[in-house]
Amino acid sequence: MRAEPHAKPIKRSDLRLYFGKKYFTLKRHVQWIFSKHTFAKKRGDTLPHQYAAHQTPLYRQLKDVDMYLQQNKVANLRIAVPRLHYITLHPGQVFSYWRLIGKPTKRKGYQKGMVLKSGTVTAATGGGLCQLSNLIYWLTIHTPLTVIERHRHGYDVFPDSNRTQPFGSGATCFYNYGDLMIQNNTDSIFQLTLEITDEHLKGAWLCDRPAAFTYEVYEKEHVMQSQFWGGYTRHNLIYRKKYDTQGNFLDDEYVVENHAMMMYAPFLMAKEGTQ
Repeated sequence: MRAEPHAKPIKRSDLRLYFGKKYFTLKRHVQWIFSKHTFAKKRGDTLPHQYAAHQTPLYRQLKDVDMYLQQNKVANLRIAVPRLHYITLHPGQVFSYWRLIGKPTKRKGYQKGMVLKSGTVTAATGGGLCQLSNLIYWLTIHTPLTVIERHRHGYDVFPDSNRTQPFGSGATCFYNYGDLMIQNNTDSIFQLTLEITDEHLKGAWLCDRPAAFTYEVYEKEHVMQSQFWGGYTRHNLIYRKKYDTQGNFLDDEYVVENHAMMMYAPFLMAKEGTQ
């Protein structure tokens, strides 16, 4: 991959953003009604085999972010998680994040949590649900399930402090046109399980038969670049190595390419350490 220069970000008016959101929200509802996909909506008994599992901390130390936004995020997750817990994905079916959760509203109990808007942190009802979509996406790319729709922010807001996963290995969500959709193109049945503890959000994809493959997700060609308009951009490729049950290497598969505008100065810590 060769990272191309990014044009300077365009700040759109609030009016344009408002009507744009209305348009794309309506468009998504129409797509759901007339879609040829069969959407997963049923729960079933717990499947016997675990294909992939992961957990992420509920609270992080983020610069200039009030802790109440993270506390509200956890409250929002506690409402959304039961909508997805034990959802079963049969062969040919599609998992739609927003179709299952529905619109996060005050009436349903959702609170104002952290959201990213044009590269800045703000508060909005239902904010923080991206942690859930990030987790599900990360789990999914460790399975043979196929991601047919995924989005990520065009801005990289926070430095890589304590990052344990490659940049760009998550999936952002914004109701309802920024969806996460996963299709089961295998002949196995999969089931999503989720849990919130006092400290972590946990998830797993279960299966009706033992896992046939394991995956190692990693990044290639990561680069941060200075742009002509004065800012920085960040780019990488996400790949995964595929192994059989005996640990034999089978394939090196492309997953996704990421581009983002950075909202902090890269290499700042390194420069300060050399002085």
